[in-house]
Amino acid sequence: MRETWRWFGEFDPIALEEVAQTGAAGIVSALHAIPYGDIWPKNLIAARKSEIEAAGFTWDVVESLPVHEDIKRGTGDLQTLFTNYRTSLANLAAEGVKTVCYNFMPILDWTRTDLTAPVARGGTCLQFSAAKMAAFEIHMLGRKSARDDYHPEAVAAGSIWFQKSSQEDRQDLLQTVMAGLPGAVDRYDIDGLKQVLERYAGLTHNDLRANLKRFLNEVIPTATKLGINLCIHPDDPPRNILGLPRIVSTADDIAWIMNAADTRANGLTLCTGSLGSHPDNDIPAIVQTFGPRIHFVHLRNVLKQPDGTFTESAHLEGDVDLVAVIDELLKVEASHDVDLPFRADHGHALLSDSLGKFQPGYTLIGRLRGLSELRGIIAALT
Repeated sequence: MRETWRWFGEFDPIALEEVAQTGAAGIVSALHAIPYGDIWPKNLIAARKSEIEAAGFTWDVVESLPVHEDIKRGTGDLQTLFTNYRTSLANLAAEGVKTVCYNFMPILDWTRTDLTAPVARGGTCLQFSAAKMAAFEIHMLGRKSARDDYHPEAVAAGSIWFQKSSQEDRQDLLQTVMAGLPGAVDRYDIDGLKQVLERYAGLTHNDLRANLKRFLNEVIPTATKLGINLCIHPDDPPRNILGLPRIVSTADDIAWIMNAADTRANGLTLCTGSLGSHPDNDIPAIVQTFGPRIHFVHLRNVLKQPDGTFTESAHLEGDVDLVAVIDELLKVEASHDVDLPFRADHGHALLSDSLGKFQPGYTLIGRLRGLSELRGIIAALT
């Protein structure tokens, strides 16, 4: 398995010279300043690649080449958006970047309610509190039907939290929910988020699936011709939020997507944290089933609670059996003669991490700890 490190380019306070000391060989990056739907120009791709290579790395994976919201909704000038996406793929292939991660989550990428939840022996971590998210949806957004989407205990606890919260607490929660959007993506206030949600009114699970299938039909033939592997990232969290459907949350969802375009170029980013947050997912079994279609791996761990809350644990301390998962991934590599790029995902904020700025979850010391633990698992199994 090939060690990689996610780097946000001009938006990342961690320098490539620091990343080099982690021992990672490859970089996972993107052109985050380019608006969704626009073409990634050849010169900017070449400049990013040169910057990465000058620091002693290879650019192994694009994360992400974003899918415009109009494609997810099935509205607007779709042909221009599809053409732009295909052109960006061609420009990436021309520079030798052949693995492209993307997601199909409406509006938000990963969503959390706490960015600095305390860790028992010091440091902080990311957390999704079902109670706080219920409070956000029911009381801050005014989406009363959200009561049916959350565990009754989370609804009750969320109401108590809201009653006790200050305006500053509520603003912090809004900013935290928005924190999963990288780079130059616009953040919303409450009124702005309500307006965006209105554009999705009436969108069903089947509608979103149909829109994903149309996207795949438009771009997978080009990816195949270029030798690019597209790999969809699972929903994070793997549940409906904001009244919007999620369609990449379970093994059945993955099977539907793989069958929608049954070719190697239509693949999966295996994220053990996202899939591990769903109580029904057996991740070693998912690797066994979809191994040849896994092109990129995110390894992290979570601790789940019955009401839907989950906390990002240390890599060896959560509910996901990462030893079993990596064992299955190594079997995939051996059977199909591939070297899967993986990265330690979402580290805790530890030691000097607290002194500097970083993209939420993308710490230096915390991810280095995670990478070292994963490196140990791989060494032991091989």
